[in-house]
Amino acid sequence: MSQKHSHHEHAHPQHDARNGQAEILDLDAEVLAEHTTVITRWLPLESRPRRIVDLACGTGAGTFALLERFPEAHVTAVDASPEHLQRLREKARARGVGEHVRTVPADLDDTAWPDLGTPDLVWASASMHHMADPDHALRTVRGLLAPDGLFAVVELAGHPRFLPENAPADRPGLEERVHAAADRLHAEHVPHRGADWGPELDAAGFAVADELTVAVEIEGFRNPEIGRYALGVLQRIRGAAAAELAEEDLTALDRLLDTDSPHSILRRSDLALRTERTVWAARRF
Repeated sequence: MSQKHSHHEHAHPQHDARNGQAEILDLDAEVLAEHTTVITRWLPLESRPRRIVDLACGTGAGTFALLERFPEAHVTAVDASPEHLQRLREKARARGVGEHVRTVPADLDDTAWPDLGTPDLVWASASMHHMADPDHALRTVRGLLAPDGLFAVVELAGHPRFLPENAPADRPGLEERVHAAADRLHAEHVPHRGADWGPELDAAGFAVADELTVAVEIEGFRNPEIGRYALGVLQRIRGAAAAELAEEDLTALDRLLDTDSPHSILRRSDLALRTERTVWAARRF
């Protein structure tokens, strides 16, 4: 998202972490494609956008959803990660939309942003909460948005859930305790995650035109990728929150994450993806 990447990073753990994040972003795009389409079709646009900016675009979930909805548009995809942008360009070529996508490497925490044109639509999905100074980002978007343009902010309620409440059998409620530990860390390091962006948009000179909350629940049997998605999400949470967990919970979590184990989360038939996303659509005033 907006984290800084040194040009001298060569450490394999960092490379693996970025690859792991890219895979989760790809799975997120695939598993939640139907719900992202609901959002792009809901957007209260006054006309079809020709110029779109996707802020902190990741590997392109929003970029390609928007191009599917508005195939005549051109998207400027902005991200701090060169790896994510490379992956996005490869996808764009494979989909035959390379000429409609421009990638821009940028740290959105910098005071000055690169030239992003005058977009008709700015899309910020699960990215505003990563900004060190979201008020500055909101004001910057207002300055570059076309006079009749729309700013769409998509926020997550938190990490998605996958397991039943009584799972696993030896440590019922494990997932909620794991998420609680991660939430304590996020409250310190990512304080704007899950924020109500309506008042922030108002303060930055926007008028919220509409708001939408999309509740997601997808049974695992409907999409075989949900197991891999659950594995990736819980691996990332473990990496961040292991020190916050009780020893018994960490042991139970590791059994779920062991893909060679008969207790692996990939072998469970009771998974369901549960999450919630809220969208604010705003215009300049």
